[in-house]
Amino acid sequence: MPVATMSLATAGFWLLAVPWLVLGLSRDSLDDLAVNRAAEMPVDSASAAGDQMTVDGEPEDALPELLQTADGRAVRDVRMWEEVRRGEILELFERWVYGRSPDAPDSLEVADIEIEEAALDGAATRKHLRIAATLDEKTFAFEAWVLIPNQRPESGQVPAMLLINNRGVRQADPMRRNRSGFWPVEEIIERGYATAVFQTRSVDPDRPGHEARQAGVRGVFSGPGDPESDGWATLAAWAWGAQRVMDYMEKEPAIDAKRVGVIGHSRGGKAALLAGALDQRFALVVSNNSGCGGAALSRRRVGETVREINRRFPHWFAANFKRFNDREEDLPVDQHQLLALIAPRGLYVGSAREDHWADPQGEFLGLAHASPAWRLYGLSTLDPEQMPPVDEPVIEGRTGYHIRSGGHNLTAWDWTRYLDFADRLWEKPAKPPQKPQE
Repeated sequence: MPVATMSLATAGFWLLAVPWLVLGLSRDSLDDLAVNRAAEMPVDSASAAGDQMTVDGEPEDALPELLQTADGRAVRDVRMWEEVRRGEILELFERWVYGRSPDAPDSLEVADIEIEEAALDGAATRKHLRIAATLDEKTFAFEAWVLIPNQRPESGQVPAMLLINNRGVRQADPMRRNRSGFWPVEEIIERGYATAVFQTRSVDPDRPGHEARQAGVRGVFSGPGDPESDGWATLAAWAWGAQRVMDYMEKEPAIDAKRVGVIGHSRGGKAALLAGALDQRFALVVSNNSGCGGAALSRRRVGETVREINRRFPHWFAANFKRFNDREEDLPVDQHQLLALIAPRGLYVGSAREDHWADPQGEFLGLAHASPAWRLYGLSTLDPEQMPPVDEPVIEGRTGYHIRSGGHNLTAWDWTRYLDFADRLWEKPAKPPQKPQE
């Protein structure tokens, strides 16, 4: 898609959006509407059909090597992957894409703001938490919510799903005054899972500039990088927030910390993937419509490109990432390598058929080309040549994928597929898949 065409369309959208701003529609909601508007624009049919991979006209071997060390050695076993290659790849992503996050906090204090033991008509206990992390005598605090089923097995512990919420509270309302398929708490609890959520903006504002940087966690913990090159950016800050909620879950007696998944949609999906790459305590990572800088291969240049994402959201990535505007082929990494850092844990990537801006085929290929990392552990994997039909999930080993009918969103249908996958991963019986409702 020509960048100039996309820019004019986006500019036109924002002119139409001014009345909604007056009515008080949230910035997050407007951004999601902008992405949906872009997703509805026509794209090259070959790019969207999922027939064959091209990388801006280049063959598949244009992707950076996954199982070859920096000094040219082939990675043939788990030991070499874990001790050498995995660390090399993570270093490249921190340096060139997301920035360098600070060390884990010296201490963490979790305070109960409010506890409701009979939430959801008695089905769950709801906790409103204040999570305060201290590092080098500096403290940053944010709020999170967790709902835990009151009916639990004899062990007293249940698995949990953590949502990184990049939308407004109405889309993920812990009080359940507003119910949305974006976070179907009732289904999650009924299926025997705890679920937690935090607002991304409570950790780091979703806007560019020095003032915004100072208003969030990055204003308290500067991190080891340089803001002009490899300083940590907003996606890394949101991933940091997920890690701190994971710190809490390790101490929560009702949650099985060995069975915690992290999920995010769109920009939240990018943060979920990064959290899973940085923190191996997450046993499951779910990326929903994460697109460029998430699951989609950057070198394809289909939908949102590196230049376009850096233009619209310069605060999401490290300053170094802007060096690769219109130069994706020069990136020392591509997104299949980020996904591979999650191996051998569970990873599910969800796309949407009409979400062309996120490049559904590129998301599938990002997962499929990460598969060699899982094969090192003797696990079956997806075939890059066999993208599944719409609304027909495919699972191989500890990886899963679907392309849902519809547009850019996280829906109740998506959640059911993700919980089915978690059931399988953690040996719980899964429900048969159903077609999405129109």
